Amino acid sequence: MSLAATPELLTRNPRTGVVGDLLSEALRRVRITGSMQYCFMPSGEWATDASPAPYKPRDSIGFHIVAGGTCWLEFEGERTTLVEGDIAAFPFGTGHAIGVGDGGPLIDPGRDLPPGPWGEVPVLRYGRGAHELRMLCGYIQCEAMDFLPFRNVLPTFIHVRTLGSTHDDWLAQTIRQIVIEVDNPIRGGGSVLERLTEVTFLEVLRRQFLPEDVQGSGWLAAVHDPALGRCLSLIHAEPTRDWTVIELARASGLSRSALAEHFAGCLGISPIRYLRDWRLYLASLRLRHSVDAIVVIAQEAGYGTEAAFNRAFAKRFGIPPAEWRRTQSALGASGASAVRAAAPRSASVRIAKTTARRP
Repeated sequence: MSLAATPELLTRNPRTGVVGDLLSEALRRVRITGSMQYCFMPSGEWATDASPAPYKPRDSIGFHIVAGGTCWLEFEGERTTLVEGDIAAFPFGTGHAIGVGDGGPLIDPGRDLPPGPWGEVPVLRYGRGAHELRMLCGYIQCEAMDFLPFRNVLPTFIHVRTLGSTHDDWLAQTIRQIVIEVDNPIRGGGSVLERLTEVTFLEVLRRQFLPEDVQGSGWLAAVHDPALGRCLSLIHAEPTRDWTVIELARASGLSRSALAEHFAGCLGISPIRYLRDWRLYLASLRLRHSVDAIVVIAQEAGYGTEAAFNRAFAKRFGIPPAEWRRTQSALGASGASAVRAAAPRSASVRIAKTTARRP
């Protein structure tokens, strides 16, 4: 996109043009790189621990999908009631507790998972009383969490209600299909379940991004800001271009100083720093999904030497690019087989295909 396109950018409706483009770009980058699901079916009164589950990889996004029944979820001292069709997600794996009633036994489904890999989704059953709950639990990992401005937009707790909501909610139908895949495992069902979980998570994110009354600071506020949205759109459209602050300011309809001040106030960094971070994130994707030489990736990321790229990449991701590539390759190869039970299974847990009523 050249500066010749600037008049068009200045006259586009920021809500339907730039905002939509940037949100679509963000959602397109939410690629699921790993996931795990199990079915949790306790009955009677019970509670779980509030500490993070030991089986979840670092930076994974934990979730609960309520397929039937109701329970409470306690997070940071506050309780929320979860009902059939609800989705609860924790982008940063923050500890929380769920349960039914008060005073019931403490259970830990994460410790009772069988060793992987699994041919079918494990079903963990607890108790013999009434008030049966049916919940799909697990985690997903997505690439977009490696891009800090996107990561910083996400709240610590997301709660979406699909039944009785104001949406024309196809998401409730997707949840029902997930339950069918769990109940009737067939060859290739694992891949279908993973895709359904991915679609569910994408829709949950979209509902976080779409509100029009975005205020304050952060990436989402910048996307909805007419000037900053145009600036971000240019950076995302042509990340390899040798942008200057003057060019970005002119295209955004602001002076150089005004853009720098507005950008820093909303995102906490300069436009050029944002450009560098975006290039490093794209470089991380190239390292994960291609066999391109690191020197080639370094040049396309705007670094004159491989050594300079190595330093910048290690500063951002904690390890040099070559080690990052080896680590990501190992994680991708292990997949579900990396899931292991943290302790022997409890005698009160039965791993079996469920015959419970579908929602």
